[in-house]
Amino acid sequence: MNKININEKFSLFDDHWSPKVIAESNGQLVKIAKGDGELVWHKHDKEDELFIVFKGQLTLQLKAGDIVLNPGEMYVVPKGVEHCPKALPDTHFLMVEPASTAHTGETVSDMTVASSEQEWL
Repeated sequence: MNKININEKFSLFDDHWSPKVIAESNGQLVKIAKGDGELVWHKHDKEDELFIVFKGQLTLQLKAGDIVLNPGEMYVVPKGVEHCPKALPDTHFLMVEPASTAHTGETVSDMTVASSEQEWL
């Protein structure tokens, strides 16, 4: 495996809320995405979801209150916790989650990207 330049990977796409897989380790996928506006409320019953912000601001809306992440900050949404990511324009973030994690859990919308459609960069 070659080293990965994450900033370079972000320059390869412009779409929002469409995770791109950049690595795999021990059954965990490392994904990057860009956000703008809201995704959808959803949860992952069996998997935690880790978010790290590289650029912009990502708010993880939770029923218990919002978690606001700025560049260099991270948060793990525990399995079973309903959340709705919301991003300022041109926000770049990374996620680490089990390969079995569905993009928007059991919630399906026009913004959902099936695991089989998540592009490897």
